[in-house]
Amino acid sequence: MATFGTLSDRLTETFRSLRTKGKLTPADVDGTVREIRRALLDADVALPVVKEFTAKVRERALGDEVNRALNPAQQVVQIVNEELVAILGGEQRRLQFAKNPPTIIMLAGLQGSGKTTFAGKLARQLEKDGHTPLLIAADLQRPNAVNQLQVVAERAGAAIYAPEPGNGVGDPVKVARDGVEVARRQQHDVVIIDTAGRLGVDAELMKQAADIRKATDPDEVLFVIDAMIGQDAVNTAKAFQDGVDFTGVVLSKLDGDARGGAALSVASVTGRPIIFASTGEGLDDLEAFHPDRMASRILDLGDILTLIEQAQQAFDEEEALKVAEKLATEQFTLEDFLAQMQQMRKMGSMKKMLGMLPGMGSMKDQLENFDEREIDRTEAIIRSMTPAERRNTKLLNGSRRLRIARGSGMTVTDVNQLVQRFEQAAKMMKTVARGGVPNIPGMGPIPGAGRPGASSKRGKQQKAKGSRSGNPAKRAAENAGIAAQGAEAPTGSGFGLGAGGAKGAPTEADLAELQKMLGRG
Repeated sequence: MATFGTLSDRLTETFRSLRTKGKLTPADVDGTVREIRRALLDADVALPVVKEFTAKVRERALGDEVNRALNPAQQVVQIVNEELVAILGGEQRRLQFAKNPPTIIMLAGLQGSGKTTFAGKLARQLEKDGHTPLLIAADLQRPNAVNQLQVVAERAGAAIYAPEPGNGVGDPVKVARDGVEVARRQQHDVVIIDTAGRLGVDAELMKQAADIRKATDPDEVLFVIDAMIGQDAVNTAKAFQDGVDFTGVVLSKLDGDARGGAALSVASVTGRPIIFASTGEGLDDLEAFHPDRMASRILDLGDILTLIEQAQQAFDEEEALKVAEKLATEQFTLEDFLAQMQQMRKMGSMKKMLGMLPGMGSMKDQLENFDEREIDRTEAIIRSMTPAERRNTKLLNGSRRLRIARGSGMTVTDVNQLVQRFEQAAKMMKTVARGGVPNIPGMGPIPGAGRPGASSKRGKQQKAKGSRSGNPAKRAAENAGIAAQGAEAPTGSGFGLGAGGAKGAPTEADLAELQKMLGRG
């Protein structure tokens, strides 16, 4: 995640130096804690939070749990991970719904923090979960705030109550109160009130927000805070807590270039949980906040659970079963390949998904250079084919490939490469569907995999392989050459499971292979 990029780099570099040590001395622990303190301060984490965090890490790192550990360095990483989870709130907290609808959710925060956009994202998510939200435009101060909420509501497919034009006209307290009554009459089970923000904390803002809270008695008051605000996040959060009080926090703009201090400070200082994290500009770029998963991302340990959840939402289980059946019966076509790519699109940015894999923090440059448009180019080529050509690539002779290249704005070489990669991928997936082990690009054949005993003969052949020269010197030289060839054999995986780089991290070759599978090499 971009927000924690610098912090993640600093922490992983600190832990890398520990892995060479079989036993940690107090001097090693102090040095590590000192680097952690610097990394957190550089990330704009509030000083009281940094002091408390490093004190706990040092106390535990010098304790018996590390001294008795088989791998002290990993134990220290585990301690830091657990303490990060603690300052991020400990456990996930979900929205609390009212026993008698509607559930009233009030949004508060400074101007520009992303309240209006979040209102649309939350409405979209609630719609998907079967709720019927109503957005209330109670921000009547900011120019065009009402119009913006109307546009966001339309994109989210949610109802909106906006009786006043805004731009300084209308009573926001009356609008909020009347909006709740409208929601009751029209049987909306959730109400989201978008309130006014200011460029800074002031008495008028607090009084208006407090009056709206008193008039509507909300079940949740969510404080939306910009993750890029830095050290001032703590002061702003405290002011809102004293003036209005809130039940939960929403972190916006976590996809930005900020250093992430707000996320690591606000939950610890206010004692209020972070409930949502906004990770992009799209209406679907909203995640439930999981402290343990966020800590894993910061420490470059990956976030496989979120990746799996996104895949489950994007992929149709029934469609997946049909594809598996086609693979097993050799009926997988370019039409199916196109459908799979379109489902993958629903998961969002490929860079974002790859960034959730463990160890990807050390491959930031390669991720940045990953071209998302390759999927568009691949789709253009496939859509330029006729239905018959998609179902049977053997029909693609020279003239057909030239026509496809011209229709898609690509070259014949691009078309040839796509067809070749598709046939390789289909063959590999067919092998997997039948229970076999494929020859994965960049990995080579896997000895001993597949059927039990299938590799015994091959193993004997490999074992017998060697120089049979009668000249001892020549025989030794030839055997050394064979050994060198074996040592140079590729060991990475084309699917991020290789041994290169960090533990379990995809190698640069793996990313290149994935890029080829999606489009041009």
